[in-house]
Amino acid sequence: MDHLNTPNMEEAARAILARNDRGGYTVPTDRLYPFQWNWDSAFVAMGFALFDVDRAYRELERLIEGQWADGMIPHIVFHAPSDTYFPGPEVWGTRHAVPTSGITQPPVFGMALRQIHETATTFGTPDAEERTRALFQAALRSHRWWLRARDPDGIGLVSILHPWESGSDNSPAWDDALARVPVTTKTVIRRKDTGHVDPSMRPRDEDYQRFIHLVDLYRECGWDPQRQWATTPFKIADVQMTAILARATADLLHLAERLGSEEERSELADMHQVLVRGLSRRWRPDLSRFVSLDLVSGQDVEAPTQAGFIPLIAVMLDGHQRGAATAEIERWTDGMVVGVPTTPSWSAAFEPKRYWRGPVWAVINWLICDGLRLNGTEDLARRIEQMTVQAIERAGFCEYFDPTTGEGLGGDTFSWTAAAYLVLKRRS
Repeated sequence: MDHLNTPNMEEAARAILARNDRGGYTVPTDRLYPFQWNWDSAFVAMGFALFDVDRAYRELERLIEGQWADGMIPHIVFHAPSDTYFPGPEVWGTRHAVPTSGITQPPVFGMALRQIHETATTFGTPDAEERTRALFQAALRSHRWWLRARDPDGIGLVSILHPWESGSDNSPAWDDALARVPVTTKTVIRRKDTGHVDPSMRPRDEDYQRFIHLVDLYRECGWDPQRQWATTPFKIADVQMTAILARATADLLHLAERLGSEEERSELADMHQVLVRGLSRRWRPDLSRFVSLDLVSGQDVEAPTQAGFIPLIAVMLDGHQRGAATAEIERWTDGMVVGVPTTPSWSAAFEPKRYWRGPVWAVINWLICDGLRLNGTEDLARRIEQMTVQAIERAGFCEYFDPTTGEGLGGDTFSWTAAAYLVLKRRS
């Protein structure tokens, strides 16, 4: 797919969303990811909102069919069986009416809900307020779960207990913490991903052994958040996750001004203040970015990854910080065919084709550009958006892209890349 004209690309993007529709929910791509993923669906819903508001609402409504009683929205909802993905519901053993995984993912849900509601209001969609109210309550329950289960000590940062929760599965940010996790598992590992995608583009077998060890551990905890918190060897107060939660909280607060009670508005305002304050303390002037905190070792996570820039979507930087962060992002993109790499080329951990160890992801650029705009850096945001759009137009709707060549990598006909194209093309 080389240099297709814009109308055809936009039609192709919509066609991919239609192709990956499984009855009100969207799979990321066929076979490689045959179920509904949490943050994928939120990004996809924002893409749908540009041309089909009803379908955008439906995406979020299908996702919360898997919401747990305690408020957690799982990272996978297994609406229909498939044998093309591991680990399936039998490995998770969560015993819910709708089978789900037992961990979560970045809560982009609230961000998507605000965008969908505002689009629906613009077009005068008849049942918009009723649908938004129901989804708002689901989102609020989820945010309460985050602070209760993943920041029990009230430090203003929420933690991930599994690399998969971050969305950045094999990021160099987790290398030190994962080294504490044994490679032994009680589950027989039957990887399916490397049958669909070149193994050089995927996490290594050793990574998967550690991933599944954690799944085994949490299953033995009965998926009880307090037991998991107490026993895990992997506990990272993650700035990317906290930033997305803070931004989504701000978006829920905006919706609450019209749709929520006074108590809910006050609760969300307090929640937002706590999260922004926690994030602000994670800025490191010597690195020109934010850093996560390993709660087991007590050490900063200094490995350079895209997570260090995601707080821009939630925190207003001062002039010096803004200049430093902008210059650092420019340094990461310098010499790249497409930026922003998830690990910079000068890092010893950089692998331009291996999943979250270097490749460019359209949705990460979407978030970074949102953050740059919030902080008044329009020109750089526009340049990154244009690079992203051009990469998709050259290589197609791939899962991710080699920053050094622009080559498309991973799965093809990818839903959130299609959604990102529709959104970023209009901005750039």
